[in-house]
Amino acid sequence: MDESRYRLLVDSVTDYAIYMLDAGGIVSSWNSGAQRFKGYSEAEIVGQHFSRFYADEDRAVGLPQKALATAATKGRFEGEGWRVRKDGTRFWAHVVIDPIRLPGGELLGFAKVTRDLSERKVAAELLRRSEDQFNLLVQSVTDYAIYMLDAHGHVSSWNQGAQRIKGYAPEEIIGVHFSRFYTAEDRARDRPAIALATAAREGRFEGEGWRVRKDGTRFWANVVVDRIVDPSGQLLGFAKVTRDVTEKREAQHQLEIAREAFFQSQKMDAIGQLTGGVAHDFNNLLMAVLSSLALIRKRIPDDPKTQALLDNAVRGARRGAELTQRMLAFARRQELKPVVVQVPELVQGMSGLLQSSLGPGVGIETRFAEALAPVLVDANQLELALLNLAVNARDAMPKGGAITIAAHEECVAAHEAGKLAAGRYVCLSLRDEGEGMDEDTLARATEPFYTTKGVGKGTGLGLSMVEGLAAQSGGRLVLKSARGEGTTAELWLPVARDAASEPGTAEAAPASPGAPAQVEPLTVLAVDDDALVLMNTVAMLQELGHTVLEAPSGKEALAMLARDASIGLLVTDQAMPQMTGVQLVEAARRVRPGLPVILATGYADLAAALPPGLPRLAKPFDLDALARALADAVALRRAPPAA
Repeated sequence: MDESRYRLLVDSVTDYAIYMLDAGGIVSSWNSGAQRFKGYSEAEIVGQHFSRFYADEDRAVGLPQKALATAATKGRFEGEGWRVRKDGTRFWAHVVIDPIRLPGGELLGFAKVTRDLSERKVAAELLRRSEDQFNLLVQSVTDYAIYMLDAHGHVSSWNQGAQRIKGYAPEEIIGVHFSRFYTAEDRARDRPAIALATAAREGRFEGEGWRVRKDGTRFWANVVVDRIVDPSGQLLGFAKVTRDVTEKREAQHQLEIAREAFFQSQKMDAIGQLTGGVAHDFNNLLMAVLSSLALIRKRIPDDPKTQALLDNAVRGARRGAELTQRMLAFARRQELKPVVVQVPELVQGMSGLLQSSLGPGVGIETRFAEALAPVLVDANQLELALLNLAVNARDAMPKGGAITIAAHEECVAAHEAGKLAAGRYVCLSLRDEGEGMDEDTLARATEPFYTTKGVGKGTGLGLSMVEGLAAQSGGRLVLKSARGEGTTAELWLPVARDAASEPGTAEAAPASPGAPAQVEPLTVLAVDDDALVLMNTVAMLQELGHTVLEAPSGKEALAMLARDASIGLLVTDQAMPQMTGVQLVEAARRVRPGLPVILATGYADLAAALPPGLPRLAKPFDLDALARALADAVALRRAPPAA
């Protein structure tokens, strides 16, 4: 009864092949599980040697006999390997063989249990292949450092990307704490521990910062740390991915600089356009004020009190004219007259003016390189720029100090050119011993109307004017300063070309004004769309003894020229609606060839192709300036034609 139940139990098992072997390995029993996955019926296999289930190569090396010998000598054999079904197909089997002995120890045979693990084998093989492929993938990545950390932050794996980016071979870094990659200042702030704590708590940490290679160089890294836990939630370690984004960061930085420069250029251009227009209109107003004051002076009694009031009004108007000149310099619309200038000679020539302007508490030192090349620049404007810089330096040293004016020559190569074109430059610098500027003040120092001086002590246009002069001259203004270290202002000016360096090839500097030449009375046509300016221009021309006709537009002026042959000279404003002064001059000379003309303008925004030698009047002009312009225009008409 017990034997039949046992037999029934064994036959009911279908997931295991359970059968008996005699002492020689012959099958003596067979259950339904064995028949299911080996394919043999009991009648077909009982009495056959169990080696039939082995592959040919395993039989060739005696594996069946070795399995029985192991079970007999050691009491058990267990192993895995390929076995063969009746139809010749193979399956992966887990095998256990136990010896069966009599109470006296005599070997009767073996009990053999076999399980088909083919599916598990396939799954394990797939998993192994997947792991191999993943390891190959990770090891093949060279643009990312991908490695593992244990729960305490020690490196436990290392890919090729990590070796390429950080410089360590696997044997040099595995087992070392990952804080080695951090900078000393970040380690002092405990940044490595913070990163791991964040990843452990939140599952992930991501950030950017400086990291250190094996050779000590730094790179900007994007870092991701992911937590690794087992199914129970126990922390096993961390997966860490690091990417070198130094080039990307630098490119982004350069893009931001370019964008900021573009916005700054747009802002400055807009302010320049506005400033130029305001300066023009303001010059017209000053023109009316100054010329009216000059004419009033000639008509009132010589009363000292009245004359003092007039002098005060004139000084105020001239200060306004200086302000508009600075605005034009900032807007880069002033009319420059570049000449060949020897910088040391220019500075030496204005040393007296500088010293008297700065006062006894400020000393001036000069340091000029030998054989310094000349520059091509407007000498008067350069003197004004140096005076502005010197006054700024004085104001930065309330307790006095020294100002050093130096100059040396440098060559800017094509690959170095940034805000300067490639070529030779003279760097004229002025350094003070003042309190210096912080970063924010330095960044805004050349902005128009920005000043750190008290109310009424500065217009905020001094440095803007200097920057405008440098840019308009083909150079650049560079400010260097730090709090407590003084300020250095560098004016980079292009060296005069060989042709311009020859005597007489550059435009000559204007001669010192003397008494204007006398001009015989003329009939003059005065043209200006501003009634105030036109009224004063007419009055000054009449004061000089001329008969004056007036026109408020270019169109009316041309009509008057066509019908009145007595007009012997034309004085016209430049900035007029519908027809500019230049256009009027060109049209007038077609109607009246050889007609002397004078062009008056509030700023130098003139057409590039002006008639050569055209006399121009800068607004606001006074009686003497008008008389000289008249003399120049008449002399130009009388000059013999060039051969």
